[in-house]
Amino acid sequence: MQGRIIQLNVSKGGLPKFPVPSAYATPLGLEGDAHRNPLVHGGPQKALLLISSEDIATLCAAGFPVFSGALGENLTIEGLPFRDLRPGMRFRAGEAVIVLTRPRSPCANLDVYNCPELGRIQEAVYDTQVKAGDTSSPRWGVAGFYALVERPGLILSGDIINLLDQAV
Repeated sequence: MQGRIIQLNVSKGGLPKFPVPSAYATPLGLEGDAHRNPLVHGGPQKALLLISSEDIATLCAAGFPVFSGALGENLTIEGLPFRDLRPGMRFRAGEAVIVLTRPRSPCANLDVYNCPELGRIQEAVYDTQVKAGDTSSPRWGVAGFYALVERPGLILSGDIINLLDQAV
């Protein structure tokens, strides 16, 4: 299982995050990235947020005004089957090794991307099944996955992300 990192994103806090050509992944996230509310966002178990470029494209096609980096992701990934991702999976992303910790539960910060015709974007990407850990939900993985950085390293836009170990 592998994909490609099509965009690395950072911000000085808040949304959206903006593209950078490369970034060093540390146990607390990408260097140069910050969070508006560090008591809720970030930390070792949520060092990185990964989101599928295909899911962003689907949301955009439905009418939500989103783009790579809009949802606060650090790594926008193409070609990785997010519905098959599970906490505990280990990946190599560039020189870094990361471990998925949990699906992301979207917060009210995403309200800026709500669409009057479609409703809240949070409901399009997350539901009670995902919250309960039910991988059969059609929204499983759409809001993205948090990951910890097991081995720090440089990540470049365009790098391959590949599975090292299945979830335990």
